Amino acid sequence: MMKVFKSKEEEPTAPGQVSIKKRSRVPGVMITQFVEGIPPGKSHPDFSRKPIALTIQEGKLAVFKAIVTGDPTPTIRWIRSNGDTSDKEKYITVYNQVTGEHQLQMPNVAVDQADTYKCLAENELGFATVTAALNVIEIGFNKSKALQEARRGIADRPKNERKDGEVDEKFWELLLSADRKDYERICAEYGVTDFRWMLKKLNEKKREIEEQQAQYIDYLGNLKHIEMKSPACAQFEFEIDLKDPNARIFLYKDGNMIPFSSDTDEKHSLHQIGRRLIFSVNGLTQDDAGLYQVDIEGVNVFSTDFKIPVVDFLVKIQEVKAIEREDAVFECVLSAPFAKITWMGKSTPLVQGKKYGITVSEDMLIHRLLVKDCMKVDTGIYAAVAGIKSCNAWLIVEADNNPNNHGKKAAQKLTLNIPEPKTCNLDSAPIFTVPLKAHISPEKYECYMSCAVRGNPSPHITWYHNNISINTNTNYYITNTCGVCSLLILRVGSKDNGEYKVVAENSVGHAECTTKLTVRGML
Repeated sequence: MMKVFKSKEEEPTAPGQVSIKKRSRVPGVMITQFVEGIPPGKSHPDFSRKPIALTIQEGKLAVFKAIVTGDPTPTIRWIRSNGDTSDKEKYITVYNQVTGEHQLQMPNVAVDQADTYKCLAENELGFATVTAALNVIEIGFNKSKALQEARRGIADRPKNERKDGEVDEKFWELLLSADRKDYERICAEYGVTDFRWMLKKLNEKKREIEEQQAQYIDYLGNLKHIEMKSPACAQFEFEIDLKDPNARIFLYKDGNMIPFSSDTDEKHSLHQIGRRLIFSVNGLTQDDAGLYQVDIEGVNVFSTDFKIPVVDFLVKIQEVKAIEREDAVFECVLSAPFAKITWMGKSTPLVQGKKYGITVSEDMLIHRLLVKDCMKVDTGIYAAVAGIKSCNAWLIVEADNNPNNHGKKAAQKLTLNIPEPKTCNLDSAPIFTVPLKAHISPEKYECYMSCAVRGNPSPHITWYHNNISINTNTNYYITNTCGVCSLLILRVGSKDNGEYKVVAENSVGHAECTTKLTVRGML
C-alpha cells in the first residue's frame, strides 16, 4: 500500500530511485520521474485538468476538481499545508468513473479551512503535484486576509522575487472581463509581450471561472466597464440571470469589500432594471480610482479598472456673448495632455456635428467648443469636464436688432468677458503641481513621462538622465507646453534604465522632481 504523506518533506521517495524533475504542459504542475526511461505504453502521472483556486462564502460547499492521466493508474492524495484532511465529515473524496474526475468536497466550509491545498498523483513511474488556494469569506465581514494577499501579493512582491512567467493576478482579472480590442493595451500596460501565451493562458482561466460561475449563473453578458457619467459619478453595468434570486452579491474595491445600497445618495449604490445591474460610485475623489469587482456568492463575475486622470484646468472657460446667427467659442487649457474632454450644454453631453464643433490642439492641452449659428434657445450654462474636474460659464445670445440681418447668418464675432489685469507682484519660485511617476517599461516599447510645474517668471526646464543633461539628446523627445513638461522615448532600450530628473529654475528659485524608469527584462 502506498504511504500517506502530509508535507513536502514526506513526498514519495525510495532507496535507489532517481528523481528527474519534469515540466508539465499544464502550468503550475510539477512532475518527478522515478525511472531513467519510461516503458513503451506507460506514462508517469500528470494533470489534464488541475484544481483551481476557490473563494467561497463560509457555510457553502467548496469543491476542488482534478483529472489525472498516467499508466499505471495513479493514486490520488489531497493534502493541506497547515492541517490535515483526515476528518471525513469535513473532507470527502469522490471519484467519477465516467468523467475520470477526482474531487475533494468540503460541505459547510468553515473559515479555519482556508489554506493552500495540494493534490498529488503517484504511480510506480513517478508523481505529479499541483496546489490551489481556498479562501473563505466570513459572513458579514470583509474578504479574508488570505484573499486580499492573494489578489495583491504578486504585485507587492519585488520584481526579482517573481517566478518566470508569473504575472500580476490583476492582469488576468482585467482580461477576463475585457473586450478583445483592449487586450493589446492591457498587455502593454503590464509588460506582457507573448500574445500567443497570453491567449492560451486566458482561455484556461476562462474555462475555470465559467465552471465556478455555472454554479450560480444562467446568463452573464453586456458588460459595460466603468466610465464617468459626470464629474461626481461613475457607473458600470452588466446583465445577469441568477439560478437563485436570493444569491448574495458582493462589491469589492482593490480586494476590500465595500457596502452598497439601492439608495442613489449613498457612496456606492446598485440600481436593478430587470436582469440589468447598474453600479454607481458617487461623490468622486481621486481615492475612488482602483479595481472594482462584483462577486456572486464568492465567485467573481466582473472586474473593471477605474482610472481617474490627474488633470486640472490651467485656464477655465469664460462667459461668451454672441449676437443671433453668430458662432461662439469656449476654450480651456489643461495642466496635462488629455485626448478628449466632455462638453456639456444645459447638463446634456454635446457631440460633434452640425451644431457643435469640438476640437483639441496637437499637444492635447487646449480644448475648444464651437457653438454654430447661435439662437436665443442656445443661451445657458456650458461646462467642460476633464476627469473629476470641471468648469462652466454662460453663453448669452442677444437679439439682432438690425432688420437687414434677419434670416441671415452673421459673420463670426466673439466677445470674451475677460477680467481686467491687476497690478501686483506675481513672481513665484517654481513648484511641481504634478510630480513625475515611476515607470516600468518592457524593452522596445514606448515610454511617456510628464509632470506639471508653475512659477513666475516661467521656469527654465532641464531634463537629466542619471545626472547627465539630455535636453539636446535626439534620442528623447522633450516638450514644455503651458507648464506641462513631458519626455517621450519612442523605443525603450537597456540604456534608458535609471533615474530621471527635471530641474525647474527662474529668477526667484528652483525646484527638482525625480523618478525612476525600470526597463523590464534587465537584471
